[in-house]
Amino acid sequence: MLTHLSLRLRVFLFFALLGLGSVVGVGVALAVGMRAAQAGDVSSGFIQAGVISTFAILALTAGIWLLFDEHVAKPIEGLAAQLRFGAHVSVAREADGERAKYLGDLAPAAEEVTRQLVDGSANTAGAIAQKTQRLQQEKDQLTALLTEIPMAMILVNAQHQIVLYDGQAAAVLAQIHTPLLNAHIYDYFDRKPIEAAWEKLMQTGKDVSFTANGAQREQSYQLRMQPLDKGTGYMLIVDDAAANIAPQAARPLIYDFALMDHSEGTSIDQLPLSELTYVVFDTETTGLLPHKDEVVQIGAVRVVRGTIVPGEEIDRLVNPKIPIPAASTRVHRISDAMVANADQIDQVLPSFHNFAKDAVIVAHNAPFDMAFMHRYGKRQNLDWPHPVVDTVLLSAVVFGASETHTLDALCQRLGVTIPLAQRHTAMGDARATAEVLCRMIPMLEARGITSFGDLLEETRKHGRILKDLNG
Repeated sequence: MLTHLSLRLRVFLFFALLGLGSVVGVGVALAVGMRAAQAGDVSSGFIQAGVISTFAILALTAGIWLLFDEHVAKPIEGLAAQLRFGAHVSVAREADGERAKYLGDLAPAAEEVTRQLVDGSANTAGAIAQKTQRLQQEKDQLTALLTEIPMAMILVNAQHQIVLYDGQAAAVLAQIHTPLLNAHIYDYFDRKPIEAAWEKLMQTGKDVSFTANGAQREQSYQLRMQPLDKGTGYMLIVDDAAANIAPQAARPLIYDFALMDHSEGTSIDQLPLSELTYVVFDTETTGLLPHKDEVVQIGAVRVVRGTIVPGEEIDRLVNPKIPIPAASTRVHRISDAMVANADQIDQVLPSFHNFAKDAVIVAHNAPFDMAFMHRYGKRQNLDWPHPVVDTVLLSAVVFGASETHTLDALCQRLGVTIPLAQRHTAMGDARATAEVLCRMIPMLEARGITSFGDLLEETRKHGRILKDLNG
């Protein structure tokens, strides 16, 4: 019957019930107190009346609050999240009719607004797709042209961070370690020759040719530094035979020109969420006890300025040196035979540690995965001072603590699809977590949570759900 009443009338009934119940409670308390007073114990009567009325009002208030929270506050919170889906994720979801049945026309209205937002976004996206198709074709032509040029080209900003690298450069950089957008060029080549060439370039404005060792000093490279406009950075060209190796086809041209304006020296707490570099990772293990079980697979991807960078990833099987329990194999489908010839964690961990350098680490249920990293790190003298973001806590901030925060639930809410064959694989779950992160960042910013410091402040409010790993 209540479902046919207006929302305003239902709210009025909540307060009317509270008021009426309080009057009845006080009346009963006075009756009990008066009976005690008539029996000759006046002071005891007043005390009994006060105690009974107090507990009656408290119990009634708690009961009304529970009803209000369950039938009004939580459904409204859910509808707010639904509207954010439409505004920022372009995912249409039907309102939970059973849960929102006491909200009158609010749920259908929110559903209609969301549908309109999604339809509008779809139309806009279609128009943009048509206009950007030509740009994509031009990019493909440029990529093909650069691939044919027998040299490796890297664009670097004034802070010596990589802004662009082509397929030839990816192959050269990979001789040192994984090519990474926004990484310092010093991570790949000796610092002193680069700095000397940059200083000469700034003085003369002319190309500078020089020799530099790789960062691991295993190879020497003939490099040429060319100036970019107005001292914004430089182009680094690898001139020698090392560049004449097959380009990495998976990522023929990787760039983000917005990094040309990147400035250093700002505290990470003050940096916008959309401008941070994230490494999103996941592990598969022999069991659920980080202090004794072992990692059998690690997968990671990089997110730069809110976008997953193609090709910048780690996907490694790990030999745990112990048998993998059958129950674990049923989950992640990794058997002893699959890891028999794989590297051990002491060989894999340094690569991942280097991959995550200067980035914010992201994981779903991060305390579990990071417990392995810290345990292995102590053994290899590798510290993990990185800021850590947990998508479980992000979900609590965006959707409310009362929602379900599993990776599957998050993907379902945000329209992220994990191919069945990729679920419960380290790379599949890492990529899904990265997509979830990219879709939640604009939703956080819309709520005024724009900087990393803002995010930490909000996630720490949900410490009862999961431990915060930031010191």
